[in-house]
Amino acid sequence: MLFGTGLVNSVNSLAPTKTFASGETVTVPIDPANKPAVYLSSDTAVHFECQISGEAKLARPAARQTVTSGSIVWEQILVINAPSKADYQLTCTTQEEADVRYGVGRELAAAATGLAGGTAALFLLPAAGLLIAVVATVVVLVRRSGARKRLAVGG
Repeated sequence: MLFGTGLVNSVNSLAPTKTFASGETVTVPIDPANKPAVYLSSDTAVHFECQISGEAKLARPAARQTVTSGSIVWEQILVINAPSKADYQLTCTTQEEADVRYGVGRELAAAATGLAGGTAALFLLPAAGLLIAVVATVVVLVRRSGARKRLAVGG
């Protein structure tokens, strides 16, 4: 159950939390530790261009990644490399006349911690329970053996 919860929370944390339309400028709080990314949702293929303020840089991701949140499919189009935690101005535009939404979420790599926690819960908690049961059994057997020996000597 903990594994499933960790997995769902990890995937949901990737989906964009702040969305905006083409040509709209938004202020987004960026924390480099969260591995921020820009996502696009569109029914058709579009050509896009994005700009970000300050010292932050936009880069294409190494692989194509998509995240589904509800009924919306988001495709990661850019990663945000920011030097420090701050608010940045982000603008994305498209050349085509299409129904396009942009969003800022987290990279797939950012979900690794949630997945690692879920995996740890899946394997380590049962292993810890088994170890505790073995130790308790050994302690009970040793104490019973000692009690029997004391009764045999005293009787």
